[in-house]
Amino acid sequence: MSWHRPLGTVARGENAVELTPDVAGWDHAGLRVLLLHPGGVTTFETGDCEAFVLPLSGGCVVEVDGERFVLRGRDSVFTRVSDFAYVPRDATVRLSTKDGVEVALPMARCDRRLDPGYGPAEDVPVEVRGAGNATRQVTNFGVPGVWDHADKLIACELITPDGNWSSYPPHKHDRTCDVANEEIYYFRIAGRDKITPSREGFGFHRTYTDDGDVDEDVLVRDGDVFLIPRGYHGPCVAAPGYPMYYLNVLAGPNPERSMAFCDDPAHTWIRDTWASQDLDPRCPVTTAEGRVG
Repeated sequence: MSWHRPLGTVARGENAVELTPDVAGWDHAGLRVLLLHPGGVTTFETGDCEAFVLPLSGGCVVEVDGERFVLRGRDSVFTRVSDFAYVPRDATVRLSTKDGVEVALPMARCDRRLDPGYGPAEDVPVEVRGAGNATRQVTNFGVPGVWDHADKLIACELITPDGNWSSYPPHKHDRTCDVANEEIYYFRIAGRDKITPSREGFGFHRTYTDDGDVDEDVLVRDGDVFLIPRGYHGPCVAAPGYPMYYLNVLAGPNPERSMAFCDDPAHTWIRDTWASQDLDPRCPVTTAEGRVG
């Protein structure tokens, strides 16, 4: 069984991704990607899941529980860090847009119902991780210690400059580590202009387990999804000429939200080499103000 979901295989109408935990075939993490045309309005129920409302391109207005959040958004995931909203379980959410929007809804089944919230782009930490050709940008908008107003949901964004590697060394979030998390990778690949997502470009992703029950090396294109129920994941490799973005969604049964992980012991030594290497000057790629450089 493959855990790769190419573009279109988990779509519903014009919505590119419709992956509730039930559709994914597991218990905790989910993702929807919705498209609203200019002047568009949609309403949805969160059910037993909390979610972030994260613009991928364009901006929108989020209305929930009597609150109204105006999300500026961005032109592309490769142009700037976006603001976002948090919406609770058991809520009716209304999205509207003047100029059109593509929006991601990373979600997680949860127990507690919290109040809605707004995350300004200016408050989102941008981290440069790794070194050499493993340098990448991590945009920590929805992780523990940065956004603590969530019950189970964890989410972050990564940008890998073309030709670089990320999610490396390979690591896992299994019960053999401190916590267990299901994880979703949602990929966007930029075209030749390094800004506009395009199916022209491509990258690679690997996920595997020690026992070989999961062992996948897949080519990923813009809009693809990869589900990680268990096992080591990484690397993700951006082909030369085509920068890679992915949205990570994590959730599990853990009492506290955590991104704790275990490296594959065969490759953890790679981390020790970074101290002697320079950072790739292309990172960071974006901030709340826009593209860097």
